[in-house]
Parts: sequence; C-alpha cells; structure tokens
Amino acid sequence: MSYKIVFFDIDGTLINEHMEIPQDTIDAIQQLKANGIEPVIATGRTPFNFEPLLQKLDIHSFISLNGTYVVYKGKPLFKQMLPKEHIKKLIEYAERNQHALVFVGSDDYFSNSKEHPFVLESLSSLHLKEASFDPNFWQKTDIYQVFLHCKAEDEPLYKEMAEDLRMIRWHEKAVDVTIQGSSKAEGIKAMLDKLNLTTADAVAFGDGLNDKEMLDEVGLGIAMGNAHPDLLPLADYVTASVDEGGISQGLRYAGLIK
Repeated sequence: MSYKIVFFDIDGTLINEHMEIPQDTIDAIQQLKANGIEPVIATGRTPFNFEPLLQKLDIHSFISLNGTYVVYKGKPLFKQMLPKEHIKKLIEYAERNQHALVFVGSDDYFSNSKEHPFVLESLSSLHLKEASFDPNFWQKTDIYQVFLHCKAEDEPLYKEMAEDLRMIRWHEKAVDVTIQGSSKAEGIKAMLDKLNLTTADAVAFGDGLNDKEMLDEVGLGIAMGNAHPDLLPLADYVTASVDEGGISQGLRYAGLIK
C-alpha cells in the first residue's frame, strides 16, 4: 500500500514527557516530506499551544481540539463548536459539583475559577500556559472544547449529559469535553475529503485514549510503545516509544522512509 498522508498526535507521540521532540523524529519527518508524503498534526491541544512545534517541523496543516477545529495549509477547513446551550448546562452541573472549567477557543482559553489547584496542576503537566480568569469567555466567542476538572470517580455526576457531550480523560484531574460525535477521526475525514483521499490512504500515530477512533479509522494505525493499554487492541502496529525512535520505526514499517 502506498500511503499519501500521515497524522501525528503530539503528547507522547511527537514529544516526550519533557516536551522535547527527539532529533530522530525531526529527521524522520523531514525525510517523509522529501518523499512527497504530507505530515499533519492531530491533537487534543488548541492551536496556540502548539504553534512552536508547527514552526519547528515546518508543518502547516492540523487537526486540533480533538477533531473540532481543522486547518489545511493555514486555512480553517472544518469547525465543530459546542452549542451555547450545552455549555450553559455543563456550567450548571459543574457549579453544583464545585468543579472548575476552562473554556477553549481556537485562539485562547479562560477559566471560570481563579487559580484552582486542579486547573493549575493539569495545565502545568503539559507545560501549557495558565488559564486567565474570565467566566464569561464562552459567551464571547466560539468554544470548541471545555476542560472539566474532576477526578474519575466524579464523572458519573455528568452521565445525564452523555447524549450531548463527549468526555475523554487526559489527566487524573481533567477531562476534555467536546460535542458528542466529535473525534480526531471526524476531523481527519474532513481533511481527506478536501484532498480527495480516502482513509485507506492515511497512516496515524497516537498514544492516548483520544486516539482510538483515529487509529481505527485510517489505513494503518500505529500505537506508540508508551501508549495507553486500551489503545493497543485498535493498532495495526505497535512501534517503539517516543524516546526510542518510535516515529522513525513506524514510518519505516509503513514503507514511507528508509
């Protein structure tokens, strides 16, 4: 199979726990581009939080915010916002349970709580900037994702919202909340449609729970050696970890670099 496009998760895939991109990963992506294969970022992060990575890797297309905001060569291609009525309901539930929220737009995010320890801990774990305080930010702009800060045992408190909202845990004290039906796979399909490609033409690398649909959807789904155990059954191939040459090994397995 001659693949034409490769989607890369960021955390735990392109970068390690120290927020570093291994040099062999940089070299592999450069070789991938030299071979005429397009690399695309596919992440749960918001665009302003990975701009330096785009510049370093010279990549101009991405699936962000778990598939709800897609950009191809610098131009927005697909948007899937959270309806305001769903956000309002989530706020009511969170206030009832004393859980902090961070409202995420395409260009910035703000919290409805000042210096909440769960917010500070989760964002700092990925070396992300602190969320400034603005409880009304969600009313002023399009919101694609909300960080709900609660422990796993508190998630059932929001089960009545499962029909409208999708929740994916990314930290022991934080959950991504997007519109139900959203995923990186949906964002990928929007981009592939734009390029007149099929999912069979695509390869994807990931390591987390929000990569499940993506790895299951593409022609070749590759899980990192450091991947969450629940992701492994959906992978066509398990490569090495991010710090052990996992990207270059996976691309060689796919026949895309030497």
